Amino acid sequence: MKVAVLNIKGEETGREINLDKSIFGIEPNEHAVYLDVKNYLANQRQGTAKTKDKGEITASTRKIKKQKGTGTARAGSVKSGIMRGGGTFFGPQPRDYGFKLNRKVKKLARKSVLSSRAKEKAIQILEDFTFEAPKTKEFIGILNSLSASGKKALFLVSDKNKNVFLSSRNIKKAHVSTVDEVNTYDLINAERLIICEGTLEQLKERLN
Repeated sequence: MKVAVLNIKGEETGREINLDKSIFGIEPNEHAVYLDVKNYLANQRQGTAKTKDKGEITASTRKIKKQKGTGTARAGSVKSGIMRGGGTFFGPQPRDYGFKLNRKVKKLARKSVLSSRAKEKAIQILEDFTFEAPKTKEFIGILNSLSASGKKALFLVSDKNKNVFLSSRNIKKAHVSTVDEVNTYDLINAERLIICEGTLEQLKERLN
């Protein structure tokens, strides 16, 4: 699949790039995508929710009433979960929601999303660019030139360029990421995927 290379003004440079079929032309595996997104979201959870059970409540340990002859159910402690201020039955405890996912499945998930994006023609190839200083206005200009303003745009850059990152940080729907940092959730959440030209070789090395 051939895609035109654009400059930061949104104009075609006259060059075209063949997208690697092993990354952008596979049959998408929806289950792998589901597992990788689930894994990512699970790792974002803090897992700090907690309630006190009966043993953690500070209260009197005396028996509330006599065992027999009251005509009501037995009750031995004000710490019980059925009492006001008592412990919680089977309440949440701190835990880690993350789970192990094989590296091959993660790679398959990323390639599946990239292939889907290529099929939808939601991928643009951009000449490598940089800023000498953080310039949000210039970054907005690039988004406008690529008709990506107001859309969830993900820029894949080859190197961690601090000025490009800082220029995009205040733009609500724009996100800049490197190949090492990008995940399946970011790829599937983006309406427009803008890949810098120098990133393609890194993607090939990373995912094959």
